[in-house]
Amino acid sequence: MIDLAVTYRIYPDVSKIPPFFPTDKFKLSEMCLRSFVEALGGLHVKIWALLDGCPPEYETLFREVFQNYDLEVLPLNNVGNFATFSLQIDLLTAQTEAPYVYFAEDDYFYLPGALEKMVAFMRENRDVDFVTPYDHPDSYYTSSRFERHLVKPFGDHYWRTASSTCLTFLTSHQNLVRTKSMLRTFSRGNWDCSVWLALTQKIELADPRVHFHNLHRLAIWAKTWIWGYRRLLFGRRFRLWVPLPTLATHMESTRMSPLIDWQTLFVNAQNFLPADCNTPENDKKFSGAKAANRM
Repeated sequence: MIDLAVTYRIYPDVSKIPPFFPTDKFKLSEMCLRSFVEALGGLHVKIWALLDGCPPEYETLFREVFQNYDLEVLPLNNVGNFATFSLQIDLLTAQTEAPYVYFAEDDYFYLPGALEKMVAFMRENRDVDFVTPYDHPDSYYTSSRFERHLVKPFGDHYWRTASSTCLTFLTSHQNLVRTKSMLRTFSRGNWDCSVWLALTQKIELADPRVHFHNLHRLAIWAKTWIWGYRRLLFGRRFRLWVPLPTLATHMESTRMSPLIDWQTLFVNAQNFLPADCNTPENDKKFSGAKAANRM
């Protein structure tokens, strides 16, 4: 039996400023991918690798890292972010073997057993509709800090409800079928944050401290209503949960999850990569990123 179906989308360019290998997307991808395998724990997994405009070494990497898993590689011809996310929805909706599905992006670094813990949390709690591995720092220093949350203990973590996250998340196959039309609005021009607000929020959208804090939040609020008014008015609320402390971080220098010594973890992870990534040039790059992003 398959526990989890995964679509892992990747492209060969560096987005924003990663805290590690800032100019080498392949090495960054390799480090993140190997951490993802460690995050699976004992789960039985089917994986689709969506390689968007990637050179041949990316397929070689996936086949090496996932040699003990059911892997299907799908080379794509630079179709872009919107199209690859839509394809993830298609693949994970169509499959019926796994009760849980995971949308993965290529720039996340995971802690060991992260996905196994997330699946267990969802499996044992009926009010868990979506789970993100990423405790987004926006929850602590933007207007999101005024939001109200539910918190519950499970396993070795606390778990807190969140109003939104990025496009790396876990859900059930059943919930994906229920929400695929709203999720797909991202591929038609919606923003990820407003997609999530349409799924997770109701009267909270009337809180001026959160949604009228600045022009950016007001724009998110407007998009939430434009794209999701039917769901807001007539659909059910879905609950999105996040682990405390985090189980992964987005590899963006200004958006690292709090409470974890990421720099030490990155150094340790580097030691398990092939020797050619431990070059003086890459060590220098890492030292610069470390100094710039010390928390």
